[in-house]
Amino acid sequence: MTIRRLPETLVNRIAAGEVVERPASAVKELVENAIDAGATRIDVVVRDGGQTAITVTDNGRGMTRDEIGLALERHATSKLPDDDLETISTLGFRGEALPSIAAVARLTITSRPEGAAEAWAITVEGGKSHAPEPAAHPQGTRVDVRDLFYATPARLKFMKTARTEQNHVVEAMQRLAMAHPKIAFSLSDGTRRLLKLGAGDRLERLSAIMGREFRNNAMKIYAEREDLRLTGFAGVPTLNRGNAQMQFLFVNGRPVRDRLLLGAVRGAYREFLASDRHPLLALFLDVPTGSVDVNVHPAKTEVRFRDQGVVRGLIVGALKHALAEAGHRASTTVAGQALGAFRPGASPLPMGRGPGVSDLYAPLPDLDTAPMARPVDAGDDIADGAAQADYPLGVARAQVHATYVIAQTADGLVIVDQHAAHERLTQEKIKKAMSNGGVHRQLLLIPEVVELDEPAVDRIMARADDLAKLGLAVEAFGPGAVAVRETPALLGEMDVQGLIRDLADDLAEWGEAVALDECIGDFCAAMACHGSIRAGRKLNAEEMNRLLRDMEATSHSGQCSHGRPTYVELKLADIEKLFGRR
Repeated sequence: MTIRRLPETLVNRIAAGEVVERPASAVKELVENAIDAGATRIDVVVRDGGQTAITVTDNGRGMTRDEIGLALERHATSKLPDDDLETISTLGFRGEALPSIAAVARLTITSRPEGAAEAWAITVEGGKSHAPEPAAHPQGTRVDVRDLFYATPARLKFMKTARTEQNHVVEAMQRLAMAHPKIAFSLSDGTRRLLKLGAGDRLERLSAIMGREFRNNAMKIYAEREDLRLTGFAGVPTLNRGNAQMQFLFVNGRPVRDRLLLGAVRGAYREFLASDRHPLLALFLDVPTGSVDVNVHPAKTEVRFRDQGVVRGLIVGALKHALAEAGHRASTTVAGQALGAFRPGASPLPMGRGPGVSDLYAPLPDLDTAPMARPVDAGDDIADGAAQADYPLGVARAQVHATYVIAQTADGLVIVDQHAAHERLTQEKIKKAMSNGGVHRQLLLIPEVVELDEPAVDRIMARADDLAKLGLAVEAFGPGAVAVRETPALLGEMDVQGLIRDLADDLAEWGEAVALDECIGDFCAAMACHGSIRAGRKLNAEEMNRLLRDMEATSHSGQCSHGRPTYVELKLADIEKLFGRR
């Protein structure tokens, strides 16, 4: 076949295929241009999810008659003043967005720079442009995109419903708005407002997008290392989701989806969340332009760092420091969910009237056989108002169902899951002992023999040295069993059989390549779970109050190793609302 040069219009359409994947891609590129132009307000209107029309209006610097035509040429840009690809300080720089959009749509740009007597407009249809003409427009730029992909009908076949495409536009706008809280943003579908964000501070902007729950449960993140700076906010572990959609990462103001950064987040929360739960956060990484390559992806959603280890260490360290500073703090949403289960104002319904009767109303139990709360005598511990005020988690008043400790605080009450709480306390003790030279062991009078299949035995014995550092001495006991001769002294009596079986299962998931320091939290969590106060054990007043005081003094005690809360706090004002007192 003869080699030939492709027509310019076809070249632009090929470029558009890389840059403009869907309407949201076009919106993102145009809004980034507006941000780079110094706009303080950006308004976007999309119709039919952006397939029929997209309009982006800003109050930025604007363009002259000559610039407005030049902006539509490939690789023409105002964002590389020194022609240095290693010092890119703007969001858009490739010089492909406008000509790419113009190649597959009907595009009109109207712009007026500050101090100019008139605005200028230029129109492009399918890559063919007309001469600029005078127009009426205030300072700034308006870009109108009509019939996106009309010049490439094949692409239209792959578009989703208008609602789906609109949702992608909203998400793109939200990410850009989070990175630039000093800019006011609005998004409309032509009939109703989809997004309206006034200029404000960062946490206010994040709250408007991620919800009030995030604002109430966010930990401030700030860390510096060498020339890197990390800022933002991250939720406490008990505020989590089943997916990572509420994790927002930015590099030099650019929203990215980077595996290195997401992996660092997982590593930092490894000890506090189950593998299928994800924290909520928004992190902003500022890196010298020469230390990051933002030109590795046409849509600019991926970046490449010169020193990945430093970046990962900065993120993991900053998040772990914030988690440690949070102490025993748990999410306020836990209490909100508990209160939401009640519906005050309804009268108790007679029983036995068919389906739909509330579970809140059950037949009265036999008082001789019903499980009763274990009340705490006020003389068992300091129980006056001063003590309640001094103790954040209050003073123990009762134990119910041999599982939950009820404590009274100065302005409400706290309900503690005794097993989950003690599991976290035990895990932190094991970690502390590890950092201080190792976990003290106790010799079992009779070794505990645990039967397993041969692959499980092999996995346990391959980690025998690691387990010994954690206070667990094991040795092979034939082809299908292991013998446990020593256990961590601080755990006391424990479920050795359950621990070894769970560790064998966990090791199958972690794999042989994972080092001890990467999964020490998982090891500690497994051991703590099988050596903690179990649900069903009755506690006296001294034990209950000691549990509360230990929780107050221990970092991360607000959640167990799986991200579930260890306690629920109910404020007196909220309780009064349930009974119509407020």
